Amino acid sequence: MIVDFEGTVYRWQARTDASWFFVDLPGDVSEMIREMQDPALARGFGSVRVRVSIGGSTWTTSIFPSSGTGSYVLPLKRAVRDAEGLDEGGIARTRVELVDL
Repeated sequence: MIVDFEGTVYRWQARTDASWFFVDLPGDVSEMIREMQDPALARGFGSVRVRVSIGGSTWTTSIFPSSGTGSYVLPLKRAVRDAEGLDEGGIARTRVELVDL
């Protein structure tokens, strides 16, 4: 499954002393991912391995379900934010490919 979407970059409010930035996956996409998950392959915290592309940056990471929004959240590491000029409140044009469920 490959999903293209735009999301707003935000800082994790629980740790404002740190540089943890995220983008939420759309709600309908998050619901489809939950429905596709195989409980036998469950990973810690309900995470799902993904390959992500934003601009010229591509990397492998995990997305996590958010207890606050119900959507999956994508962490954005500093190297990607710097390379792609993404700041808090900016829009990230994102491609996410599920690696395994």
